[in-house]
Amino acid sequence: MHKPGDVVLGGLFKVHYTSVFPELSFTSEPNQLTCQGFDTAGFRHAMTMAFAIDEINKNSHLLPNVTLGYSLYDNCATHVIGFSAALLLASGQEEQFLLQEKCLGTPPVLGIVGDYMSTSSIATSDVIGLFNLPIVSYYATCSCLSDRRRFPTFFRTIPSDAFQVRAMIKILKRFGWTWVGLLVSDNDYGLHVARTFQSDLAQSGVGCLAYSEILPWGEDPAEVKRIVEIMKKSTARVVIVFAYQIHMIQLMEEVVRENVTGLQWMASEAWSAAAVLQTPRLMPYLSGTLGIAIRRGEIPGLRDFLLRIRSDIHISSSRNNYGHSMVMQFWEYTFQCRFAPPPAGWMEAGGELCTGQEDLESGGAELLDVSDLRPEYNIYKAVYALAYALDDLLQCKPGRGPFRGHSCATLQTSEPWQLMHYLEKVNFTTSFGDQVSFDENGDAVPIYDVMNWLWLPDGRTKVQNVGLVKKLASKDEELTLDDDKIFWNFDSKQSPLSVCSESCPPGTRIARRKGQPLCCFDCVPCSEGKISNDTDSMECTSCPEDFWSNAHRDDCVPKKTEFLSYHEPLGICLTTTSLLGTFICAVVLGIFTYHRSTPMVRANNSELSFLLLVSLKLCFLCSLLFIGRPRLWTCQLRHAAFGISFVLCVSCILVKTMVVLAVFKASKPGGGTSLKWFGAVQQRGTVMVLTSIQAAICTAWIVSASPAPHKNTQYHNDKIAYECVVGSTVGFAVLLGYIGLLAVLSFLLAFLARNLPDNFNEAKLITFSMLIFCAVWVAFVPAYVNSPGKYADAVEVFAILASSFGLLLALFGPKCYIILLRPERNTKKAIMGCSITKT
Repeated sequence: MHKPGDVVLGGLFKVHYTSVFPELSFTSEPNQLTCQGFDTAGFRHAMTMAFAIDEINKNSHLLPNVTLGYSLYDNCATHVIGFSAALLLASGQEEQFLLQEKCLGTPPVLGIVGDYMSTSSIATSDVIGLFNLPIVSYYATCSCLSDRRRFPTFFRTIPSDAFQVRAMIKILKRFGWTWVGLLVSDNDYGLHVARTFQSDLAQSGVGCLAYSEILPWGEDPAEVKRIVEIMKKSTARVVIVFAYQIHMIQLMEEVVRENVTGLQWMASEAWSAAAVLQTPRLMPYLSGTLGIAIRRGEIPGLRDFLLRIRSDIHISSSRNNYGHSMVMQFWEYTFQCRFAPPPAGWMEAGGELCTGQEDLESGGAELLDVSDLRPEYNIYKAVYALAYALDDLLQCKPGRGPFRGHSCATLQTSEPWQLMHYLEKVNFTTSFGDQVSFDENGDAVPIYDVMNWLWLPDGRTKVQNVGLVKKLASKDEELTLDDDKIFWNFDSKQSPLSVCSESCPPGTRIARRKGQPLCCFDCVPCSEGKISNDTDSMECTSCPEDFWSNAHRDDCVPKKTEFLSYHEPLGICLTTTSLLGTFICAVVLGIFTYHRSTPMVRANNSELSFLLLVSLKLCFLCSLLFIGRPRLWTCQLRHAAFGISFVLCVSCILVKTMVVLAVFKASKPGGGTSLKWFGAVQQRGTVMVLTSIQAAICTAWIVSASPAPHKNTQYHNDKIAYECVVGSTVGFAVLLGYIGLLAVLSFLLAFLARNLPDNFNEAKLITFSMLIFCAVWVAFVPAYVNSPGKYADAVEVFAILASSFGLLLALFGPKCYIILLRPERNTKKAIMGCSITKT
């Protein structure tokens, strides 16, 4: 189809579905290719370009005094025909017609709108680029065409597949689909998409491919059946298809035959609005499909232009004129008639002749359907882009031009490469409000509609717009979806779940399965002391030192602080025992005070007995410092009070033992002088000196390396043992060693005096009490060292109480027994060994 003009634009459109190649006998000249299967949508595409040029010619503000013409070719969906047509446009070999009334020649073709398919565009651009002729495609999406070094003259008003792939990934991320299948066509369009999709999906970390298969061209039932079997066996519920309608028709025939349901289909722009797939037979399977679609636009006046198509205007009487036959073929296809002269046998078979006056309003519904203009809108933008570039070229001021010597191009001298210079910088806004410009790769501003296939209860189908994907200034993609409008073809009416492995909840981490995609994993609970508070955590993080993981391993909670408490059973028992010992000491002290004038109390220095009882009382009470939350003052005081109290106690016992030995030694001839060294003053002084030494040890210890509270996390992972560290092990060892030295010394002296003649020899009681004392503290050392946390304190308290009770009962039990129950033995004679008359 041709129209003359000052400047001619070429166009390549798919007006027929396919072509038939002639048989090659190699014995005669082959026949020409024949096109078959008229495509009304493709014809509407061609007429949209004709309309846009007609509209521009009527616009007094755009290209004034310049008439645009066109030369439109049908590529018959065949690479050879499309390539040949492009060469004709570039080389100027198409048929000649009058230019400027006088000059017979070929008008300059400064730009081409097309081609439809990516493969054809690649082949065409590879060659046409040598002519520096700009090509603006409205439907070729292959990302490979963005290679400016290979395709320097290629532009397009449709986003590249690179953006479409990222838009698909955005949708996958929106619905949490991490396990998907990918089907692509076996051509440049599909193969480039497959590589881009796998690469971008891996980089985004959104999901993985369960399978990736190539849909064959032509009839290959076995291969299609194999692909459908893979789809049936796969756990992926989402299938993404980058292919053409013909591939989907073949695929869906097998899907229906195998009754493969429960899939969520995602359509590329090549078939997202394909009416041929929206049939009652296929919709039970394809209903709910989400698709990326070319941006829909409004083209005011297009329908009226299409209604004005009349064969008597657009065609000549010559049926051999291919340029005019495009409209004739549409007319014959639409009204099922033939123009005169009809083919042989047409009239005999009952066929009708075309008059050119048929009612297009009633018969051309498919052509006149302008409710969903998508490729047409891209064509419209492509024509206007060339027109605006040409307008900028003609508006150039001499001396300010962009070419050599600041020259400008003119209508008579303009070259295609000069137009391309302005096309790269074109920037305008359509009447629909969309901005049109090209980036450094010749790609238009990316924007896509998101479509959803809806199957209505009455059996009708509807493809509704549910969202938008566009590129932001930050070069990121923005996805806007109206979730409430989306129809899901599932019983739940909810988005399906398509994952290889369920998400790992907080408290677990991802463990990859060897040899499987990253999306296939197991969920392993975090170990103790580690948590994960996010879904699908790769690693579990350790809790801080004073924290521990909770039961669900999703949060760090403060560790329980453990110490010997007054509120726990062990602490209550030890506290009760300590208070009981203190009470018994007070009772014994009361008994001794009440019977202080009796021989039993007065014997062997009663003052030391009272001091011994007081020291034992302090021993019982100092054990309370080991119970309760450790504080600095309790840590410092507990060992000091324990050490001093026990030294005071053992010192009294030592002095009493020495007094016993001195008394019996003085009773022998010549031994009277020994008592003068063991008078009351010397006894008190000895006790004070021995106790002062321990006090000095404690003072030096506290000053040099003071005991202090310490949070020990070594004993239990989930608990903090709150304890008092001794500060200086040497100081603690000296304190215990000094007590042990006095205790051993007392034991040895008492052991030596155990057989001295006396009816009541206290040396025997001291020997027994010291034996108990030493046994308790010898057992204490290993038990203390091997007891963790609060149990070390409990062991020490137990040792204090056991040794204190041992001393109290061994030393004062027999005396209290005589004082209270056997008063007849509480006499000087009985104590001195005189016989007692039994009654």
